[in-house]
Amino acid sequence: MAHRSGRHFLQIPGPSPVPDRVLRAMDNPTIDHRGPDFGDLGKRVLEKCKQVFKTEQPVIVFPSSGTGAWEAALVNTLSPGDKVLMFETGQFAMLWREMAARIGLDVIFVAGDWRHGVDPAEVEKRLKADTKHEIKAVCCVHNETSSGVTSRIGEVRKAIDRSGHPALYLVDSISGLASADYRHDEWKVDVTVSCSQKGLMLPPGLGFNCVSRKALDAADQSGFKKSYWDWGPMLGNNSSGFFPYTPATNMLYGLEESLKMLLDEEGLENVFARHKRHAEATRIAVRHWGLEPLCLNEDEHSPVLTAVLLPDGHDADKVRKIILEKFDMSLGTGLGKVKGKVFRIGHLGDINDLTLIGTLGGVEMGLGLAGVPIKKGGTQAAMDFLAGSA
Repeated sequence: MAHRSGRHFLQIPGPSPVPDRVLRAMDNPTIDHRGPDFGDLGKRVLEKCKQVFKTEQPVIVFPSSGTGAWEAALVNTLSPGDKVLMFETGQFAMLWREMAARIGLDVIFVAGDWRHGVDPAEVEKRLKADTKHEIKAVCCVHNETSSGVTSRIGEVRKAIDRSGHPALYLVDSISGLASADYRHDEWKVDVTVSCSQKGLMLPPGLGFNCVSRKALDAADQSGFKKSYWDWGPMLGNNSSGFFPYTPATNMLYGLEESLKMLLDEEGLENVFARHKRHAEATRIAVRHWGLEPLCLNEDEHSPVLTAVLLPDGHDADKVRKIILEKFDMSLGTGLGKVKGKVFRIGHLGDINDLTLIGTLGGVEMGLGLAGVPIKKGGTQAAMDFLAGSA
């Protein structure tokens, strides 16, 4: 195999590139996960995680993917046969719905077109109609990784409050956390689900549940049998920095380093501003090319990724293949019902202006080589925006 010079451009919307210093932190020797040094590490990391979720409530860290954290959120707060209200905003909303049905929940699923987020007015209408309060939870995806659509989680909270309904509020912020503004306490979310390989800039391997007091009370009444995902033993051990079973020790080293970068050095508000700026530059390029983002609402564009819709007759996976082979750059594939119709540009995590310009340059060249009719100069338009807003 021929040598490829330079670094591979990993521009999928997660896993995101892992900073070298985070990799070096993970390179520390594995320590005794029952010893005092680990207890100190655990307490530091668990306490600092709260700042990313913007909460005073417990954050539970599982050795898992985000899918595991989805299941933990459901089985700790609900019981078999409970009704849950879920919304189709993309492929990951579909998968969460499938999981909920598979474990025995009664899912009320509101269909969507993958181009809009959760409609707060629809939430309010559905809950007001549920006069017997049979719906036990409202489940939303904050940042839909398949479509580039961000739901307005704070506005959905207000809709729930206006309805006067007691349903729990469960939110998947797997790809949103630490890249898009998120406020667990202010938005009165009961369980926020997330994971390590997106905005936290780590490899896959950690799943998170941030839980409210209301969620903990619901857990006391949950009828699901559980062991690995049970919050009770986790919280009991976490109080002293430990875990009820073997944790992902070296991932926690990496997490501590990434939290230092996000919270102590750059600052979360600056992280959010950087992501919004890079997302805007990407959309400027896409629109200059004569293409369109999949997301239609201006106030729902994701700061994490942009899903680019191709004209009829053009295969997005062919474009991705050419870009990978010619320029050593990975872009996200279209998922589910938009497979072959869109490709996804990830602009999250540890990237800067030059990373983004290299990414957009590769996309522009790849579109040309694939024969997609575009107006050249989208990368230059993005450059002009970034230079003017530096």
